[in-house]
Amino acid sequence: MTTFEELDALSSRELHDRAVKRAEHRLDIPFFWRLVQEGTAADAAGGDIEGGDAQVAHWSRQMLEVLRKDDAALDARRPIYLDYLMKHEKHEKHAE
Repeated sequence: MTTFEELDALSSRELHDRAVKRAEHRLDIPFFWRLVQEGTAADAAGGDIEGGDAQVAHWSRQMLEVLRKDDAALDARRPIYLDYLMKHEKHEKHAE
């Protein structure tokens, strides 16, 4: 089982890639929806009010933002990736 410390030692980009790959493999729509919801709030909290408004207005833009890989977006979503990966590590261990 991967520990929090091991995951936390990874870069935001590595966490993103790992979480998105797992979610794609599982077709985990709720995970992507969480990224959309919390990403819009994170953008607004970071001072990007216009960007947050544009995302709310256009669902296609929201999905592109979820997959965006610039450092600021990855860092803003880091807690989401950590939470998702930790939960799935626990579920997979219990399923064995």
